[in-house]
Amino acid sequence: MPLTALDIAELRQRLTSGFGSIENEVLGEKASSLGHHGRQVENAIAALHAFDASPGAPEARLALVRTVAHEVWKFFVQREMCGLRDQKEVIRIYRIPNEVLARLGAM
Repeated sequence: MPLTALDIAELRQRLTSGFGSIENEVLGEKASSLGHHGRQVENAIAALHAFDASPGAPEARLALVRTVAHEVWKFFVQREMCGLRDQKEVIRIYRIPNEVLARLGAM
């Protein structure tokens, strides 16, 4: 007896229905992680801007730049793991300083 289109659709539904909830949970975790890392970048950059508003020791600023670079690097890695490869818009939106990008190896 040949398979009908309805049989194929039913088989496809049975094969994929078990993964729908898992896929949704994975997507939710990805979104949550992106949001978390985005907030970390925002906080680190805000701390750097606050330091620049009332400058202190150069060593303290260098430590802040390193922290911002590390947070940006983690955010970029997370974005790439989610398939988001173009960072230009993120750099613009978050106003990531060039000195931070240089620490990441950006040209």
